[in-house]
Amino acid sequence: MEKQSLFAGLPDILDEQRFAHGGNVRRMAEQAGCLPEELLDFSVNVNPLGPPPWLGQVVGQALRDVDAYPDPDSYDLVMAASERYKVWPTQVVAGNGASELLFALAGLGGYRQAVIPSPTYVDYARACKAHRLPVVEPPLTDDLKIDFPAMGPLLTTPSLVFLCSPNNPTGATFSAADLREVASMFPRCRFVVDESFAEFLPEDADRLIRNRPSNVVTVLSLTKFYAIPGLRLGLAFGDPDVMLRLKQALPAWSVNTLAQRVGARCLRDGRYAARTREQTALLRENLAAGLRQVPGLKVMPGAANYLLCRVERVGMDAVPLYERLLVEHRIAIRLCGNYAGLDNAWFRVAVRDADANERLIKALETISGVGRAPVVRRTRRTPALMLQGTSSNAGKSVLAAAFCRIFLQDGYNVAPFKAQNMSLNSYVTDQGGEMGRAQVTQAMACRMKPDVRMNPVLLKPGSDVGSQVIVMGRPVGNMSVTEYVRYKPRAWEAVKAAYDSLANEHDIMVLEGAGSPAEVNLKHHDIVNMAMARYADARVLLAGDIDRGGVFASMVGTMNLLTPAERDLVEGFVINRFRGDPSLLEPAFGQMFEHTGRPVLGTVPYIHSLGLPEEDSVSFKEGFRPEADKLPEDQCVDVVVIDLPRISNFNDIDPLFAEPDVRVRVVENARDIGTPDAVIIPGSKSTVPDMKALRGAGVAAAIRELANDGHKTRVVGICGGFQMLGEQVDDPYGLESESTRVDGFGLLPVQTTLAPEKTLTRTWGVHAKSGHRVNGYEIHHGQTRPLSDRLRVAIRDMEGQPLGFTRADGRVWGTYLHGLFDADEFRRWFIDQLRMDKGLAPLERVQVRFDLEDALDHLAGVVREAVCMEKVYKALGFSGCCTQASLFFKIGG
Repeated sequence: MEKQSLFAGLPDILDEQRFAHGGNVRRMAEQAGCLPEELLDFSVNVNPLGPPPWLGQVVGQALRDVDAYPDPDSYDLVMAASERYKVWPTQVVAGNGASELLFALAGLGGYRQAVIPSPTYVDYARACKAHRLPVVEPPLTDDLKIDFPAMGPLLTTPSLVFLCSPNNPTGATFSAADLREVASMFPRCRFVVDESFAEFLPEDADRLIRNRPSNVVTVLSLTKFYAIPGLRLGLAFGDPDVMLRLKQALPAWSVNTLAQRVGARCLRDGRYAARTREQTALLRENLAAGLRQVPGLKVMPGAANYLLCRVERVGMDAVPLYERLLVEHRIAIRLCGNYAGLDNAWFRVAVRDADANERLIKALETISGVGRAPVVRRTRRTPALMLQGTSSNAGKSVLAAAFCRIFLQDGYNVAPFKAQNMSLNSYVTDQGGEMGRAQVTQAMACRMKPDVRMNPVLLKPGSDVGSQVIVMGRPVGNMSVTEYVRYKPRAWEAVKAAYDSLANEHDIMVLEGAGSPAEVNLKHHDIVNMAMARYADARVLLAGDIDRGGVFASMVGTMNLLTPAERDLVEGFVINRFRGDPSLLEPAFGQMFEHTGRPVLGTVPYIHSLGLPEEDSVSFKEGFRPEADKLPEDQCVDVVVIDLPRISNFNDIDPLFAEPDVRVRVVENARDIGTPDAVIIPGSKSTVPDMKALRGAGVAAAIRELANDGHKTRVVGICGGFQMLGEQVDDPYGLESESTRVDGFGLLPVQTTLAPEKTLTRTWGVHAKSGHRVNGYEIHHGQTRPLSDRLRVAIRDMEGQPLGFTRADGRVWGTYLHGLFDADEFRRWFIDQLRMDKGLAPLERVQVRFDLEDALDHLAGVVREAVCMEKVYKALGFSGCCTQASLFFKIGG
């Protein structure tokens, strides 16, 4: 009862303490009933790495001069700031913390009001009210961004404007270029930009310390980034006349000797700064990923060393959460109900070290009533077969699908699994999770619904050095290679939990590796090849693509690079994609056995017209697709698919390849486009960079020319391609570009705004003109809205909402719906429209049913005939029990 009384009036206290701060460890420890040192404090935002290692030495040296007054001009500190930020010393003033500088700036006078976009740091309003300056607090946008256009009417009155970037508590930044433009438009206003947390941004971030208009003052706190809040140290940057007035408004000897010496050393320590930026970004992404797994919790994207969260369970707020964390777990968070524009559902947590962050996540999971999902561990050994390869694109995915179907045909309950997949070709499950398409095909081979546990980690490359990381179907952040390597231990835990959960439910597991198990530069942090084979206790088949050449050398070389323990997991080899008489290879098999001690268990022939989705975009970009028998060329329509640099979900086009009267050309260069009957711009992982690439290569101009009234070409955009067709793509969060607005191709009067939250959903709809039902899934960042009432809805979803828009003449249209061409009736209608445009008669009846069942059965039959299944079953521990079933399918049962 005593502890409860400490919290009894907490909501009222929050309302009364309008300007309360976090970090009052003594008071929070009293509420928790523990000593201050026993409290894990997430309420205050300082560098999670702690102070620089040299701090004690510099403080000790400074103490020798404690009997003298501090330098009133902070000369060495100011010079260090001038060197660090490339400004004149007369443009810098040091203060006893950023708060002292903010209060002094509020008192310089000359303005009729203060404008403070909120929610933001509470001391701005407190400083203005202390100087009797009226405060206006315009709200941020719904996504917690500054709305500069909406502030315009307020700024016609001479105003002192306080802005924070990254904002506290939201963590959001604003465009420095936008602020420069606004400041130049309103020269009678002074803009105070608080960059106290901007040191956590990338080194090359556009900031307002050096390149700023004369009516902008930038304030910087050194205590946050360098973890020295007890010393109190801040800097202000502005024009010399403003800085002189500011300095005169401060007390004499404002900055003590210890703070001056430490501050100067901090500003000259580039190595500590670089390490802090790298480590904090990784810790932030890991913390955000863990918090997003807690049910009922929304985590806002942030750029600093803290995260803003919201409790989204109906009828609940963050106050009970605060109480339970404090009392039961001795963890303090920052309630945000005292920020203007936020209520008690919001709270903020600092980014701390990995162990502390993990403790917070586990505590929140405990309070939410759930543990990490899935948490079940294997209760038995499940027989497991793993397909690994000597290289990427060796056919592992297809072979895994084949074995899935073979085991299913033989009466086993089988499931596929790939620990980590790197692909832009993804799929959305019925539960709204994202996974790789290869495992979806394998699930279909097992006649199972796709489940994110089958592919717990999906990497979607956004550049040559970074990817979006998706864990258990949900995006956890964008990471560089280095950041992801550090994140892998957490990903590995998700992988093991997902595998154990699936393995408990099935008779046999079929695993797929990635790349090659012999990539020695990656083996020490492997989670997808031999490390996964060891964990699953799987028997490994090593596959090689003989069609590429050098298969025997690559197999022997791979085995030589494996450790003895890894070689023990290999059961044998599978030669894949062989053209010709397999008996020609038999002399090599003996030498293979002599070098490796492992037999070749089968030679799989090259399968023409396989009819299964490609694993990745390699074959797509090479323009290769096994096509069905075609009608004469003059009876076919010509469809051009634009090859985007970061193309994703290219399987949207697969059904068109199978049509007898469609010739699909994958085109990269503008000169190769010609005058096709249709141009399709597919999905993209990075819409803005791909859009710029198409414009630079002349492809955008060629498409615009074809879309003119003089041509019959129809232009279709899917997802990212749909966004490109519009007038503008806004990127306020800088997800894909430093530009906040990029012009589109101008073929549809729509505008797209990119957002951090990702739409992941399966859906169906009706194509407005044809009346045919289409189904598939949405997977995109942002929303697209029409700019003209002359625009028509192309597809409506099941609730009547637009899934895409079309020009009035129907010749240019776009949609967010992936998989719409899978619908046989709609696909035939679309092709017939192209036929009539070309002067050909419509075929009307569906020519091809897009169904993978027959293709999977055919694949299984070919592989069953080529591979010694008796030895495979024996390796799995089913000695002799499956021969009869295998024989049944071999003779066509």
